[in-house]
Amino acid sequence: MGRVTARLPVTKVRYADPSGARRRADVVAVEEPLEVRAGGQVLTVTMRTPGDDLDLVHGWLLAEGVLRRAEDLRTARYCAGAVETGPDGTPQNTYNVLDVDLAPEALAAVPAAQRLGLTSSACGVCGSASIEVLAAKLPGGGLADVDTTLDIATIPELVEGLGAAQRTFAKTGGTHAAALYGAGGELRSAAEDVGRHNAVDKVIGAALRAGAEVPFGGILLVSSRASFEIVQKAAMAGVPIVIALSAPSSLAVEAARDLGMTLLAFARGESVNMYVGGERLRPPS
Repeated sequence: MGRVTARLPVTKVRYADPSGARRRADVVAVEEPLEVRAGGQVLTVTMRTPGDDLDLVHGWLLAEGVLRRAEDLRTARYCAGAVETGPDGTPQNTYNVLDVDLAPEALAAVPAAQRLGLTSSACGVCGSASIEVLAAKLPGGGLADVDTTLDIATIPELVEGLGAAQRTFAKTGGTHAAALYGAGGELRSAAEDVGRHNAVDKVIGAALRAGAEVPFGGILLVSSRASFEIVQKAAMAGVPIVIALSAPSSLAVEAARDLGMTLLAFARGESVNMYVGGERLRPPS
């Protein structure tokens, strides 16, 4: 498996005294491609931090509507042919190509998922059409009936739990994090990645592999902004509450509203902004 962090030389330059620049070692988050294949075709290539690749793939395939349960992905293996030359001149596996064996019904869902183009908020269909496509893939068209509530006074504890899981960020300052909590506030999974969407895929995939059934319920907390893509992934897993430490996008708010979700953002310090779905919030007990 590839490294999560790497040590690189850096020159530290002070604005007031450029002549006093000095060299030192720095720790950075690793970013490498992961190509996912099934049935002889490439499903996606994503730039990610190596580690938890099986969780990432399970979560991504669930978000795309290919998987509905962990058993839909029968086996996965790194392709031995994906090699590069190591420092000693010998070939070594890059662990950057993952071949998955999907159950027949899951493999049959791949063309539809690719045709709908939900892989990225940057290259799919736009605006209200994106929400309509997403709603069509959800049982009942949304999450209004998923019974999860949140004691608003517990949000700082959830944020603290996410911070405690950010070990790579503490070393590098270069990763996003996501945490999935149960309806009672218990931590189900946490992950880091250079891509905020990858971190979400990893926590959702970990829960799926641990036996969670859609709809998961519970709460998704992200260290980043809340984009449409993150709301999409939460919705496909049946997670009705999304909390972001940074800002939401307009389409994320619109999607959460139309799908019957709760979206909170700017969860910092002593307050949080509630954008939609306030009926799920309980006052301090």
